[in-house]
Amino acid sequence: MPFPADLNPAGDVFGGWIMSMVDIAGAVPAIRQARSKVATVAVDSFVFKQPVSVGDVVSFYAEIVHVGTTSVTVEVEVYARRNPENPVVVKVTEAKLTYVAIDELRTKHPIPAQ
Repeated sequence: MPFPADLNPAGDVFGGWIMSMVDIAGAVPAIRQARSKVATVAVDSFVFKQPVSVGDVVSFYAEIVHVGTTSVTVEVEVYARRNPENPVVVKVTEAKLTYVAIDELRTKHPIPAQ
Protein backbone atom coordinates (compact mmCIF):
# COMPACT_ATOMS: atom_id res chain seq x y z
CA MET A 1 0.00 0.00 0.00
CA PRO A 2 1.51 3.35 -0.98
CA PHE A 3 1.87 6.03 1.68
CA PRO A 4 1.74 9.85 1.52
CA ALA A 5 5.54 10.03 1.12
CA ASP A 6 5.10 8.13 -2.18
CA LEU A 7 3.04 10.94 -3.76
CA ASN A 8 4.05 13.27 -6.56
CA PRO A 9 3.03 16.97 -6.56
CA ALA A 10 -0.23 16.10 -8.36
CA GLY A 11 -1.27 13.89 -5.44
CA ASP A 12 -0.83 10.57 -7.24
CA VAL A 13 1.70 7.85 -6.41
CA PHE A 14 5.07 8.37 -8.13
CA GLY A 15 5.43 6.25 -11.26
CA GLY A 16 8.91 5.34 -9.99
CA TRP A 17 7.41 3.74 -6.88
CA ILE A 18 5.18 1.58 -9.06
CA MET A 19 8.09 0.73 -11.38
CA SER A 20 10.18 -0.36 -8.42
CA MET A 21 7.43 -2.63 -7.10
CA VAL A 22 6.86 -4.08 -10.61
CA ASP A 23 10.58 -4.88 -10.86
CA ILE A 24 10.46 -6.72 -7.52
CA ALA A 25 7.28 -8.60 -8.48
CA GLY A 26 8.72 -9.64 -11.84
CA ALA A 27 11.96 -10.83 -10.27
CA VAL A 28 10.19 -13.36 -8.03
CA PRO A 29 9.19 -15.83 -10.79
CA ALA A 30 12.41 -15.08 -12.69
CA ILE A 31 14.48 -16.12 -9.64
CA ARG A 32 12.44 -19.30 -9.27
CA GLN A 33 12.94 -20.15 -12.94
CA ALA A 34 16.66 -19.32 -12.97
CA ARG A 35 17.30 -20.93 -9.58
CA SER A 36 19.71 -18.08 -8.94
CA LYS A 37 19.92 -14.34 -8.58
CA VAL A 38 18.75 -12.32 -11.56
CA ALA A 39 19.42 -8.83 -12.85
CA THR A 40 16.95 -6.69 -14.75
CA VAL A 41 18.35 -6.17 -18.26
CA ALA A 42 15.38 -4.63 -20.08
CA VAL A 43 12.05 -3.00 -19.54
CA ASP A 44 10.40 -4.07 -22.76
CA SER A 45 7.18 -2.14 -22.12
CA PHE A 46 5.55 -0.19 -19.31
CA VAL A 47 2.06 1.31 -19.55
CA PHE A 48 0.40 3.39 -16.84
CA LYS A 49 -3.34 3.04 -17.40
CA GLN A 50 -4.69 4.87 -14.34
CA PRO A 51 -3.18 6.74 -11.41
CA VAL A 52 -2.70 5.09 -8.03
CA SER A 53 -3.76 7.01 -4.93
CA VAL A 54 -2.95 6.83 -1.24
CA GLY A 55 -5.29 4.28 0.31
CA ASP A 56 -5.39 2.06 -2.78
CA VAL A 57 -4.39 -1.53 -2.05
CA VAL A 58 -2.11 -2.47 -4.93
CA SER A 59 -1.65 -6.06 -6.15
CA PHE A 60 1.03 -7.27 -8.56
CA TYR A 61 0.60 -10.39 -10.68
CA ALA A 62 3.65 -11.73 -12.55
CA GLU A 63 3.80 -14.47 -15.16
CA ILE A 64 6.73 -15.84 -17.15
CA VAL A 65 6.13 -15.46 -20.88
CA HIS A 66 9.50 -16.58 -22.27
CA VAL A 67 12.56 -18.48 -21.06
CA GLY A 68 15.75 -18.14 -23.08
CA THR A 69 19.20 -19.59 -22.57
CA THR A 70 20.19 -17.07 -19.89
CA SER A 71 17.14 -14.80 -19.68
CA VAL A 72 13.54 -14.83 -18.48
CA THR A 73 10.83 -12.45 -19.72
CA VAL A 74 8.00 -11.69 -17.31
CA GLU A 75 4.72 -9.82 -17.76
CA VAL A 76 3.41 -8.00 -14.70
CA GLU A 77 -0.13 -6.67 -14.26
CA VAL A 78 -0.94 -4.23 -11.49
CA TYR A 79 -4.38 -3.74 -9.98
CA ALA A 80 -5.62 -1.24 -7.41
CA ARG A 81 -8.47 -1.91 -5.01
CA ARG A 82 -10.07 1.39 -4.12
CA ASN A 83 -12.98 2.88 -2.21
CA PRO A 84 -13.38 0.61 0.84
CA GLU A 85 -17.06 1.58 1.26
CA ASN A 86 -17.90 0.41 -2.26
CA PRO A 87 -14.81 -1.56 -3.42
CA VAL A 88 -13.75 -1.51 -7.03
CA VAL A 89 -10.68 -3.14 -8.60
CA VAL A 90 -9.05 -1.49 -11.61
CA LYS A 91 -6.03 -2.36 -13.72
CA VAL A 92 -3.55 0.48 -13.29
CA THR A 93 -0.34 -0.72 -14.94
CA GLU A 94 1.03 -3.44 -17.19
CA ALA A 95 4.66 -4.12 -17.96
CA LYS A 96 7.04 -6.61 -19.54
CA LEU A 97 10.57 -7.00 -18.18
CA THR A 98 13.53 -9.22 -19.02
CA TYR A 99 15.89 -10.59 -16.38
CA VAL A 100 19.20 -12.41 -16.85
CA ALA A 101 20.38 -15.22 -14.54
CA ILE A 102 23.61 -14.31 -12.73
CA ASP A 103 26.08 -16.10 -10.47
CA GLU A 104 27.97 -14.87 -7.39
CA LEU A 105 30.38 -12.94 -9.64
CA ARG A 106 27.44 -11.29 -11.44
CA THR A 107 28.26 -13.21 -14.61
CA LYS A 108 25.31 -14.44 -16.64
CA HIS A 109 24.82 -18.20 -16.76
CA PRO A 110 22.49 -20.68 -18.44
CA ILE A 111 19.10 -21.31 -16.89
CA PRO A 112 18.68 -24.97 -15.86
CA ALA A 113 16.08 -27.02 -17.74
CA GLN A 114 12.87 -27.41 -15.76
